[in-house]
Amino acid sequence: MRKLLFVLAAAGITAFTAQSCKTMQKPANTDDADLITEMTLPSTVKAGDPIMVTFTVKNPGSKDRQFLKWQTPFEGFLNDFLDIRNPAGELLEYHGPMVKRMMPPPAESFITVGAGQQQTGSTDITKVYHIKLPGTYTVEYTGTSMSGLKKVNKAAFTVVQ
Repeated sequence: MRKLLFVLAAAGITAFTAQSCKTMQKPANTDDADLITEMTLPSTVKAGDPIMVTFTVKNPGSKDRQFLKWQTPFEGFLNDFLDIRNPAGELLEYHGPMVKRMMPPPAESFITVGAGQQQTGSTDITKVYHIKLPGTYTVEYTGTSMSGLKKVNKAAFTVVQ
């Protein structure tokens, strides 16, 4: 009897999860050309100065494309979406908000990039990461599963006194 109840409960959870996934709003991407995202930072910054990370999202395709602005510089830091490593290779701790979202995302949470066009967004990483030591830091984007931005380069910057 316990096995039967367990199997029925598992089937119900699976069915609920599968149905929930089907109803999530997807970006209106209409052709096969992926958006390309260039992440840039200043090559050298003085310790204590702001450090702006900029995403330039380019659409090389022939049709408009969309991406979710959540967990990108287009929205700012409402979640941790970067892996930043100090000169010793240690992952820096994120000191910002961690917003929980309701799904599906509302339409205004998507940004449209016209065919052959680009969109740019920036935010200051020093607002949520403590970057004080001199040396070269590496930055990698980790918000792909939320935003849908797949082609994002890695970047680096050097802090000087």
